[in-house]
Amino acid sequence: MRKPKILILSPPLTAVSGFSTHANQLMGCSLAQRYELLHFCVGSEGKNESPLQKLYRLLVSPFSLFWLNIVQRPDIVHINTGLDRKAYWRDLVYLAVVKLTGGKIVTQIHGGAMPDQFFPHNAPLTWLLRKGLGASNAVTVLSLKEYDAYTAFVPEVLVAHIPNAIELPAPLENIKLSDASQPLRLVYIGRLVREKGIFEALNAIAQLHRSGHRLQFDIAGGGKAEEELRKHVVTLGLDKVVHFHGPVFGNEKTLLWQKADVLVFPSYSEGLPYSLLEAMAAGTPAITCPVGAIPDVMQHGVHGLFVPPRDVEAIADAIASLDGDRALLHRMACASRARVLEQYTTARLGRDFEMVYEAVLGRDRKPHCGLPPI
Repeated sequence: MRKPKILILSPPLTAVSGFSTHANQLMGCSLAQRYELLHFCVGSEGKNESPLQKLYRLLVSPFSLFWLNIVQRPDIVHINTGLDRKAYWRDLVYLAVVKLTGGKIVTQIHGGAMPDQFFPHNAPLTWLLRKGLGASNAVTVLSLKEYDAYTAFVPEVLVAHIPNAIELPAPLENIKLSDASQPLRLVYIGRLVREKGIFEALNAIAQLHRSGHRLQFDIAGGGKAEEELRKHVVTLGLDKVVHFHGPVFGNEKTLLWQKADVLVFPSYSEGLPYSLLEAMAAGTPAITCPVGAIPDVMQHGVHGLFVPPRDVEAIADAIASLDGDRALLHRMACASRARVLEQYTTARLGRDFEMVYEAVLGRDRKPHCGLPPI
């Protein structure tokens, strides 16, 4: 019997991108046993394009997708997108191409604005957004808040709550009590952009450093703010406290998680960051902001601490409280790992998307996937 074909749209599978990480998980999980999984490359992540190359890709890519749909005849096209202006307009074109070929569509929203707030006070564009989402056979979202918003915005469409997941490292080491005689080891792993709150984190660490707290801060990743961040570290006198590692993968990333006591990730907005799930799996509690799907995953005081976006004083207070209570830090570490092991593995991700695909193919009833609130 022929396996149904699923065509997954995402940036290159080799790119350092949350979308690419997710696409790799889909391609490598249990879905591959039941479906023939194909990939179509979209977006500029992982590419060093000139303006002419970018224009050529934008013009040619829809025609390439059209031809691929004619030749391969996928049963479902899985579009990974986000509700931001750049992704929305690009992926609306891809959606239209798939509809022209008569294909079925699963649109996965990786964060961004709520649909009723995307085009505030602009009825025509809001209508266009509703028509675009309504053209999908199913829409999946990361958070419970998004689930409620999308269900109300396009009630005629199947909406499923499917949070991100991670491939767990094996074997997982035992979580050890942090040594209070040693500096508190802080870590950030992700894109180096201002919106992730890294500058506020550095300012908070500088305050604590001046008041006598012994801290180490490892920053891993790359991005447009890296040079400015390095200069800011020197200006704050933190060159012996902060260490830049560049992008990390595999064993190098695992080692950073194993050494870390706390993830400092005060991002202004998120979907569901993989850094948070990886940290929790490693037994590294987070200081982060209650944005996107993060409040669905962690509970304040249980798995880590929430701080308001852009609040240097709150970040400093949170770091100081964990530095002064290593027993609490250990309890949070154990609770964080248990939370991820229970609900955020790629095995669960595969089961959830199988239910959505089967519903879209008309072979199963509406899926009951998604996680309850904590």
